[in-house]
Amino acid sequence: MNALKDKIIACLEENGADIVGFSGVKRFADKMPQKIFSETKTVIGIAFRILRGSHRGTEEGTTYYQYSTTGIEALEETVMPMAMLKACAILEDHGFAGLPQKRNQTIMPESDSTNPEMHYDAIYCGISAENQLNFENSAVLCGLGELGLHGSLLTDDFGPFQRCCFILTDAELEESPLIEPHLCDNCGACVAACPGKAISADGEKNRWQCAAYYKGANMAKNPFMPAEAFADDPERLAIITGEAKLSPDRAREIIDQIIFYPPIKQGYVSSICGKACETACYVHLERKGVLKKKFKTEFRKRKEWHLPILEVNETV
Repeated sequence: MNALKDKIIACLEENGADIVGFSGVKRFADKMPQKIFSETKTVIGIAFRILRGSHRGTEEGTTYYQYSTTGIEALEETVMPMAMLKACAILEDHGFAGLPQKRNQTIMPESDSTNPEMHYDAIYCGISAENQLNFENSAVLCGLGELGLHGSLLTDDFGPFQRCCFILTDAELEESPLIEPHLCDNCGACVAACPGKAISADGEKNRWQCAAYYKGANMAKNPFMPAEAFADDPERLAIITGEAKLSPDRAREIIDQIIFYPPIKQGYVSSICGKACETACYVHLERKGVLKKKFKTEFRKRKEWHLPILEVNETV
């Protein structure tokens, strides 16, 4: 089986994967892999880096489509599926089944939740979770990395800058060791960086709050927001400064008014915040010197930029 495992790793790496890990089903206390495919013996976890360059436009306040298109859409809809299909073909060539597990962006098991990367109208809530892995926890169980305070996967090379997918197979392959948590020091940089204060001090995330500010409800971090935005809203100042506490209904009202930047082709919402929580985390880990992948210059080269909060009667 080691020869088969080596072939799978080589195939995935040839098709863009950066980290590959393996877990037996016994690590999954919720038995989710067997609920999806009853004969599952191994879960293969695969991480693909999000290029630092995909974040540069948001970091500089210059271009905003790059992160959403190259950091999310291209990976989720093109690179990751192709790599999984080719690896599954190798499994089939050796007489085993391989089930690709791509993140389903439009299904939420909660009755009233949302996915900030998609418009809420495209999401089906209350759908049974029986057919979905918990991607972040599964990545940890496959030995890819650890979870940060913000709930995202952290790896030694890329910090929070990667996305994951999985393959379920009836091939019994040697497990990867679990990663002892060592990157996240609960510094709170992710909490402080969120433009909508959507992450609590203990890491709990308000998804509706996140969705509104992911799309750009904070004027100080949205160069496309006109001065008259939310002019008729009595909570205008709280909204555009990120101080508003949004219920699901209120978040929907705010999101429907944020039409300052076009969506991405596959239905993904353009990220105006650029995952500020993960960017702040990356900056912290890089400055701390704990990331193995080094660069000629630091990611954050100058003081983080902000725009002035404009009154309705002001002009830019």
